[in-house]
Amino acid sequence: MRHQRNALFAVVAAAVTIGAVAACEPRDKTGLNAIGVAVTTDRVSTRALEKGGIDVRWMTCNADVKGKHTSGPSQDAKASVHCRGETKDDRTIKVSGTVTYERKNVCVRGDLTAKVDGHQVFQANVIGDCNARKTGHPKPSRNTTHPWERRTTAGSEK
Repeated sequence: MRHQRNALFAVVAAAVTIGAVAACEPRDKTGLNAIGVAVTTDRVSTRALEKGGIDVRWMTCNADVKGKHTSGPSQDAKASVHCRGETKDDRTIKVSGTVTYERKNVCVRGDLTAKVDGHQVFQANVIGDCNARKTGHPKPSRNTTHPWERRTTAGSEK
């Protein structure tokens, strides 16, 4: 029982630490922060690759935000993004470029290029649907499917 409490405490402590780091990260009026850009780029790039017929096994992204962090919208803020991953048939995935706008888990704008085994599979200024209406999460029902049970429909636009 004591071991289970210690394990639970470790999980809770890790979650609180991650939340604290994300909450303390600088964010300018463009909404850019490294964690948000990295997570959203990972999600929308994976969806775009899968829509293009590439089965993504895993992908992870890192971002570094540079630019002016002043009051009011900053047109100079940019995030340099680098993602790496692997397809289900063991090919290397690389997505890299610059993000100038990020809408949490929905879209990124900028200049991004994806390559699979060194061959360019897309170059995009927008990935995802930045014009999508903001909606709440649907209530679960018997007919609700999990994201891993269906292919995504989000893609890249040029």
